[in-house]
Amino acid sequence: MARRALILVEGTRSNGVLYVKAAQRLGLHPITLSVDPAQYDYLAAEGSEAIRVDTGNLDALIGECSRLRATNDIAGITGLAGDDESVSTTVGKLCRHFDLPGPDPASIEGCCDKFTQRQLLAEAGVPIPAYRVAVNATEVESFAAEIGLPVVVKPAVGSGSIGVRLCRDVDELAEHTTYLLGGKHIWRSSPRVLVEEFAQGPQYCAAIMGNEVVCISALDFGPPPHFVYLGGTYPAPLTEDEHGRIADVSLSCLRALGLGWGPTNVELRWTKRGPVVIEVNPRLGGSVQTIEAAYGIDLVTEHIKLVIGEEWNLHKRHSHIATARLLIPDRDGILDWVDGDSRAAAIPGVVEAKLYIKPKTPIVRKGDYRDYIGYVLAASPSRARTKAIVQRAVDSIHWSITPFPIEHEQSAASHVSAPAQVPSGEG
Repeated sequence: MARRALILVEGTRSNGVLYVKAAQRLGLHPITLSVDPAQYDYLAAEGSEAIRVDTGNLDALIGECSRLRATNDIAGITGLAGDDESVSTTVGKLCRHFDLPGPDPASIEGCCDKFTQRQLLAEAGVPIPAYRVAVNATEVESFAAEIGLPVVVKPAVGSGSIGVRLCRDVDELAEHTTYLLGGKHIWRSSPRVLVEEFAQGPQYCAAIMGNEVVCISALDFGPPPHFVYLGGTYPAPLTEDEHGRIADVSLSCLRALGLGWGPTNVELRWTKRGPVVIEVNPRLGGSVQTIEAAYGIDLVTEHIKLVIGEEWNLHKRHSHIATARLLIPDRDGILDWVDGDSRAAAIPGVVEAKLYIKPKTPIVRKGDYRDYIGYVLAASPSRARTKAIVQRAVDSIHWSITPFPIEHEQSAASHVSAPAQVPSGEG
């Protein structure tokens, strides 16, 4: 009898291993297709099958999946977008080709283009920041003047806050425009820049599966001008009315964008005019373990069940306060040493404490999701207690960074690879 296989297109350093393990628990054989399987350490650690293939080439993926079908019963196909949102669209197309459950690729593609997403949300009357799309520096400057400084300037296609910056004056605007359009930013498509009103207020994220809001979290970010995600707390401290308004706006996004199959996370800010949508991402966020710690819901397992056409269950098994805190270095340089993760993990209430980086690694901060070097996650029945546990765990982890010699800074920057997970954040 052919083994039941789950095809995973690409992976991430945070959720990837969760998908591999969840698939195995469900009696599936996970097979990862990747342009570079070696970038995912967990594949070797778990002894999971991986095949090198150009995941940017739909025909190549169809060919590989057709070959695998000769010896496997492919139960489902899904993907982990990492910092390349096009993976989600490709997965939708693969599912259509092989007549398997999956998202609508056209809806996913439209959602992953921030300009198209903004247009569709605006047409549906969903509250969003004022925005314009620019293709050159003159347009950026003109549109920023129309909207009024400060403005958020970012690529029309991208994720993980890469290339996203708050421009508070004309000098910052000119500097960031030059960065984006002057050859330093790597574009996956023709250069288009979104210039947006800076929606001010606390930021939240609604995690949705299908058409059901699973939970709403409160998000924390580092200081401007960047939007470096520092962590989140589940559930957010909201009144019943606030929760209802955020949930209603989030579900209206699904209708506007043609979503509603599988996972979605909607990021919003609570402004003077109430909830304003910052971004809609048609995938699981990097917060699935925090959600499980808070509610006992394993969203990865439930997503896989949906992918293979089985019944899924979002029943909450308990209700705790869970907080994740990312570890962000405060300077560039060479990491001399880092320790304390085992001390942090031993603290009662800590669910996990993990470091992603080893000594002698160059640290070059980018002002986006690639900056974090580890995280801690804690949960308890009390908000105050969870906050104290997380702080104690963070304080247990220490590291030392020796600044680069000036002449080595550029060289070190070219050797830093991006991690493959996108936490929630502006971008």
